[in-house]
Amino acid sequence: MSEVDKVLVVGGGIGGLCAAIALRREGVPVDLVEIKSDWTVYGVGIIQQSNVVREMARLGVLDRYLDAAYSFEDVGIYDLEGAPLARIPGQRLAGPQYPANVGISRLALHKVLSSTAIELGAQIRLGLSVETFEQDEEGVDVSFTDGSQGRYALMVGADGVYSKIRTLLFGDMYRPRFTGQAVWRYNFPRDPSIDHLASYMGPGGNAGLVPLSDNLMYMFSTSHEPENPWYPPEQLAELMRDRISNVGGLVGRLREQITESSQVVYKPMEVVFVDERWFKGRVLLIGDAAHATTPHLGQGAGMAIEDALVLSMELTADGSMEQKLQRFMNRRFERCKFISEKSVLAGDREMARDQSFDRIGLTKQMLKLTAEPI
Repeated sequence: MSEVDKVLVVGGGIGGLCAAIALRREGVPVDLVEIKSDWTVYGVGIIQQSNVVREMARLGVLDRYLDAAYSFEDVGIYDLEGAPLARIPGQRLAGPQYPANVGISRLALHKVLSSTAIELGAQIRLGLSVETFEQDEEGVDVSFTDGSQGRYALMVGADGVYSKIRTLLFGDMYRPRFTGQAVWRYNFPRDPSIDHLASYMGPGGNAGLVPLSDNLMYMFSTSHEPENPWYPPEQLAELMRDRISNVGGLVGRLREQITESSQVVYKPMEVVFVDERWFKGRVLLIGDAAHATTPHLGQGAGMAIEDALVLSMELTADGSMEQKLQRFMNRRFERCKFISEKSVLAGDREMARDQSFDRIGLTKQMLKLTAEPI
């Protein structure tokens, strides 16, 4: 790309902000638009596994939030009473000076990513999105929802599972699908024993505990929620306690501390995978807009972050826009498809209470794949 070419990133979540950061570090001018006017952050915390730690270090942001995060090495898998089943060691893919894994609050992560993008010169506008666009061989003409217009060498749709850019590209061909499950999350003071990701599983349910800082951790649990019901907000604490009623050990002791319904984060799981090229002409989808999946393998945000870095590498390499975006697809499609399909499979087997399903083996398979360079 030449010095005058500009990229539009649509969506200010993790994938969009990482794309803006990666492109700015390569000297590419970037406009970013985010439909939320107050830029609220959803959720409680996020797990960054070893491949994500590696890419965040390459993106130049990891050092900025390690002090606000919790570094850990291993993943522990336990039965529902807390008896250990397996311990999966982490890999320090970013180098010996960095941890294998990181837990961090989504708010802390957002602050670092948004401030870094702004410091690097990304032009960010909140409270608007794309209304329409037209493209030709040389660029994309965009009309925004506030009536303004712009012309760009590339438009990147990083606007999530309900992506408007995906709809503008593909119509209703790819619509989010409810998987039958939902995830529940709740914050607690960190227990001293939770110095790693602890996952509890069995035929009677599941839960996990993730350290986020020296003083904070969160609990998660997935549950079968047929027909995707709506629950009154004031009942969420009671309902979450019910969903983990068969889990003992530390989770069981914490269960009665789930009392504030306003602090329960409940999210039905919806997935979408664009099973063809994620671009048409000079418009490309990345992250959840192209491959939203479930949290069972903890790689949804990680795949979006990898997308961002690979995109910056390919856009600044030689070739036509078609060649650059096709190289991006060659590097991303099968990797993201594996994560998407295996995450959904894990959820399906949970709902079926399939005791023969080798969740530990799948986790090891995923870690082997994601350790490979992007």
